[in-house]
Amino acid sequence: MKDKDKRQTGFANVKIFDTTLRDGEQSPGMSMNLKEKIEMAKQLERMGVDIIEAGFAISSPGDFVSVQTIASTLKNCTVAGLARAAVKDIDKAWEALKEAEDPRIHIFLATSPLHMEYKLRMTPDQVYEQAAAMTAYAKKYCANVEFSAEDATRSDIGFLAKVIEGVIAAGATAVNLPDTVGYTTPEENYRFFMNIREKAPSLNKIVISAHCHNDLGLGVANSLAAIRAGVTQVECTINGIGERAGNAAMEEIVMALYVRKEEYRAETNIITTEIARSSNLLTRITGVKVQPNKAIVGENAFAHEAGIHQHGVMQNPLTYEIMTPASIGLKESNLVLGKHSGKHAFGQRVESLGYTLSESEMITAFEKFKVLADKKKQVYDKDIEAIVAKESVQVPKTFALKNFVINSGNTITSTAAIALMRGNRQFERVAGGDGPLDAAFKAINKIVGMNLSLEDYKLNAVTEGEDAMGDALVLVKSEKSNVYSGRGLSTDITEASINAYINAVNKMYYAEGRCKSDE
Repeated sequence: MKDKDKRQTGFANVKIFDTTLRDGEQSPGMSMNLKEKIEMAKQLERMGVDIIEAGFAISSPGDFVSVQTIASTLKNCTVAGLARAAVKDIDKAWEALKEAEDPRIHIFLATSPLHMEYKLRMTPDQVYEQAAAMTAYAKKYCANVEFSAEDATRSDIGFLAKVIEGVIAAGATAVNLPDTVGYTTPEENYRFFMNIREKAPSLNKIVISAHCHNDLGLGVANSLAAIRAGVTQVECTINGIGERAGNAAMEEIVMALYVRKEEYRAETNIITTEIARSSNLLTRITGVKVQPNKAIVGENAFAHEAGIHQHGVMQNPLTYEIMTPASIGLKESNLVLGKHSGKHAFGQRVESLGYTLSESEMITAFEKFKVLADKKKQVYDKDIEAIVAKESVQVPKTFALKNFVINSGNTITSTAAIALMRGNRQFERVAGGDGPLDAAFKAINKIVGMNLSLEDYKLNAVTEGEDAMGDALVLVKSEKSNVYSGRGLSTDITEASINAYINAVNKMYYAEGRCKSDE
């Protein structure tokens, strides 16, 4: 993507407001711990996101700490915190945001007749007065205030225009008009924004934002229609994650503007070569993979099986590819390092791949690389990224695998003997199960003394070949009904699966405050 100073003349600049850490994390199975949120936030900043919505500070102590930590960590983008149009919410949001380099308080209040009557139980006049008053209240704290008219696309256009003029007069620097339930269509959304810009002329002096949900599969199309209608900010998430059917996918919006720039005459500040890495990092953190045929970042997005397609691509990639894999950061290169390579060379390669590790994380990652180099004939960049990404979002290791013995076959009941270390103490249990992994997971449950349930399990090869590392992803539900993802890497798929389960257990202990309470 072009640098800001190389932007084409006459092209509008569309700001990317990423809400992966707020709206995206609210979706089932997408919960992240503090360290994972920080790692994701750093990657979003690295790829050039203009505004990162760090969370909803008043919703929980954990969310408050997340917003506060991200706000004080990031230096090259705006950090936003969500708040209802209420004094306590705004106070809490500012308390979390005040150390940010460029903070934004993002307040919201519904404006549709349906929401006002049944959810808010407020009259239109009350909604107008509260929207304006709370915008002015937020403005006392922060110069940068965004107001969102929840369910805007189902609101009365005249009333909506009145609210918009009111909040702008009260100090709003950005107004977001979301399609909260994914109800509108591209043509309708275009007309909506053109109409509201005419009826609320003050909009044209500030940032106009669109936030489109994907309930009808039209989130990206509706966002692009809004851009065509003059919107200067779009709110979206990596991989399109979010409540219900999700949000407009950031990578799809960005690449649509990149590939069809002459059509839309608009561009973003996103470094497109960071897209694949951002998508992969989110998958590793949450354990939720994107569908293979997902646009831009799906594993089949640049795959060609039909003979006529393969022949065409070999002659000229443009025959069947409208963008290059390299444009989103995909590459297939061998890491020219082996078991005799030193830590300095390894560190340089990690840095070139875009990762920043602490000294202790680098030592651990290097040790894992040396173990892997002894097992594999070739070590690829993807192998290194898998090791480093896992290490960079690791939680405290309450439990660590010491050893395991599995007995399994089609004529015997599977049994597993698992030994885990907790500090200097070793715990070992044996369990039977319907298969080797079921037995292993039950043995771990015995050690931790909890009835945990496996919600999902996936196993993928990081690279090709007989010696490929197995990348195991699990979702485990705790006794408190919270779901935690876990990930394990090994050339032994059983070991990878056991480590993934242990990783999920460690996340549970970290999140639920068990690390020291039951020692």
